[in-house]
Amino acid sequence: MVTFPGSTSATAWAVPDSLRTLGRRLATELRGSPAADIVESCLTNTWTTSMSWGTPPSAAPEVSEVFVGTGDIPAMWLRDSTAQVRPYLAVASDPEVADVLVAVSRRQIRCVLQDPYANAFNDGPTGAHGEPGDRPSPREWVWERKYELDSLCAPLQLAYAIRRATGREDHLDGAFHRAAWTIVRLWQAEQSHTHSPYWFIRPSGPFAGDSLPHDGRGASVRRTGMTWSGFRPSDDPCRHGYLVPANALASTTLHGLAELATSALRDTELARHARTLADEIDAGILAHAVVEAGGASVLAYEVNGLGAVLLGDDANLPSLLSLPLSGWCTPQDPLYQATRRLVLSEANPSFFRGSYASGIGSTHTPDGHVWPLAIATAGLTGGKNAAARALERLAATTAGTGLMHESFHVEDPGRFTRDWFGWANAMFCELALDLCESGVRHLFPVHPRTLPT
Repeated sequence: MVTFPGSTSATAWAVPDSLRTLGRRLATELRGSPAADIVESCLTNTWTTSMSWGTPPSAAPEVSEVFVGTGDIPAMWLRDSTAQVRPYLAVASDPEVADVLVAVSRRQIRCVLQDPYANAFNDGPTGAHGEPGDRPSPREWVWERKYELDSLCAPLQLAYAIRRATGREDHLDGAFHRAAWTIVRLWQAEQSHTHSPYWFIRPSGPFAGDSLPHDGRGASVRRTGMTWSGFRPSDDPCRHGYLVPANALASTTLHGLAELATSALRDTELARHARTLADEIDAGILAHAVVEAGGASVLAYEVNGLGAVLLGDDANLPSLLSLPLSGWCTPQDPLYQATRRLVLSEANPSFFRGSYASGIGSTHTPDGHVWPLAIATAGLTGGKNAAARALERLAATTAGTGLMHESFHVEDPGRFTRDWFGWANAMFCELALDLCESGVRHLFPVHPRTLPT
């Protein structure tokens, strides 16, 4: 069992033997590849640099929480924290690791109940904010209040995976049950965003452009069945409101929640609402986001239900490229394959090709920069040969740091953003795990449409 501050034993900062052993095994199996030299450091990066152990006031150690920071920013993103600990599910049979995963899940649920519209949180009620002038002013627990649909998928996905990996249900407690209902009701409310209480304005600073139009409420949308998002997983504002890959992930997540609601929470009403909402989202995607481009039917990145369509993709996940990782479709799905060809070409405004690398970037970083996240995603969704090539490419782009960056320039990997990026380190490890047949994707929900009939 993990021990926490306040107990009589040492705290759990040391990397567990099971995780070290996994890192060494991956390095051995990848021997001869440059990835072998860095896989263990990428695997243990979040554990050694970004986690802090603690307990809420008056809580017993058995309900302790773990805060997972992004690393170079002192805040916890719901999406990033799930991604950062995903590789640890490979050794979740170790009770020490399982305890930490459960503690991360508990902290995520606490965050959702603090403010379900927030995307990033402080390590306690510190009152610290990413941009102090944001309106409305965030609560003390909230670092940033950009509403991102995919953020609310993350804690549901992690809780589901923990149960699949360990058989444990102690994290599926009353707080989780309340949070699950909170998320479902919020997504239902945001199917009609016109009546939403949410708005966001950033009046000054280097990211003042993050303000949503129309007095912070976002561009006009029409009800489609999909659920609205103010921001993308890059933390950049949505242009059209219905972010298609985030809706696809939400649909898959809702099917996973329905399974938890039936088998663990014993709440058939929650299961019914989750499945109905998933069906409505899917119908909206297929009716409004499937468009013709280049002589093929493809999925748009964003739509508004009023006819506006944004073609392309972003490096941050969920993305159109990552739809099979989201469990919404198989890699062989014809609609996905056509969409994949588009987003991995110059038809995607965020696709860049250079003498050193090619891939997908983001409006969040300068032109000409591609993201390791997207290179890893292309590998994970492209078969074993594609995965091996992606791992080799990423291992060669660390500029001597031995860790993954946020992005790097296609002509020179020595030009990069962020010295290291915990989320990208984890994606690099997922590539390695998949290649060594120890992946964790099977632990996450899949959409019923992907199952054999």
